Amino acid sequence: MGQEEPDLYRDTWVRYLGYANEVGESFRPLVPVPVVWASYGVATAYVTADAIDKGRKAATAHPQDPTRVGVAVVDTFVWQSLASVAIPGFTINRLCAASLALLGALTRWPLPVRRWTTTALGLAAIPLIITPIDRTVDFLMDSSLRKLYRAPGEPPGSH
Repeated sequence: MGQEEPDLYRDTWVRYLGYANEVGESFRPLVPVPVVWASYGVATAYVTADAIDKGRKAATAHPQDPTRVGVAVVDTFVWQSLASVAIPGFTINRLCAASLALLGALTRWPLPVRRWTTTALGLAAIPLIITPIDRTVDFLMDSSLRKLYRAPGEPPGSH
């Protein structure tokens, strides 16, 4: 058996593009809103590219089975959309909004200090939320969407 080649979208630096929107949300107190939305564009492009890549790999492995290709694309796109964009973006957004409000209520720090502190808290939270969100999305998908297209007892794909 040969060694499996690394997955560009999951095993290399490209994976970090999926975190662009969390970084954008962290910097929301400091940058114009269009910059935050651009970070969502980067993360969404990553999600889409990964889904296309998984579809191509499924097409190569199963050229006579378009259903498997469709499942690979849909599963990857939905999983990545939830685990890389929607849930972490919302989480960091709410964490930063709450911390900025709390710092305003509980401290007399100048607004620029509160904004930079909020950004630092948001950035520091990113590595802490990744694994719990990934596991939650696996559970949610295994309990719902994947029941539609997975044979009983088939293990989930790695994300």
